Amino acid sequence: MTGRVTAVSSNATYSFSKPNRESVMLLAGLGVEGDVHAGVTIRHQFRMTYEPDLPNLRQVHLMHEELFDELALKGYAVAPGGLGENITTREVDLLGLPAGALLHLGEQAVVEVTGLRNPCAKINDFRQGMLGEVFALDPVSGDFTFKSGIMAVVRHGGPVRPQDAIGIELPPGPHRPLERV
Repeated sequence: MTGRVTAVSSNATYSFSKPNRESVMLLAGLGVEGDVHAGVTIRHQFRMTYEPDLPNLRQVHLMHEELFDELALKGYAVAPGGLGENITTREVDLLGLPAGALLHLGEQAVVEVTGLRNPCAKINDFRQGMLGEVFALDPVSGDFTFKSGIMAVVRHGGPVRPQDAIGIELPPGPHRPLERV
């Protein structure tokens, strides 16, 4: 399976959205160079207050651009970086990946998928009512599907640019489904 990177984004300060860049540099064990969420331990602003020493399983946030298409049909205009993601993708079923999957981004960078992004209420501050659109409820099981992207850690650093290919390497089975991190 292959897909492609459509945008890369980073921000050195805490804000909901991240500006697009011509490229980002992924640093092994840290995240996106210069991004506020890069670090060995948790860098999520809220979670740092009560879990400051836990490992940072949210070094890189990836979002599938197909979600923006879905949101547009419901009247929500969202551009890459708008939901705070570092890497926007197309033609990759990010939500269907198992934990531990490796994504080869461009020629050098490799990230390991750690889990689902847990969407927060700030999404409604960005676009009123949109938080309810990034969840899906399974009517049979009652389980929620979180649609606002996945989180990963950097295993091998390197530059990532729009139009870079994305290769997918699945871990040995049995596969573990993604959970919120």
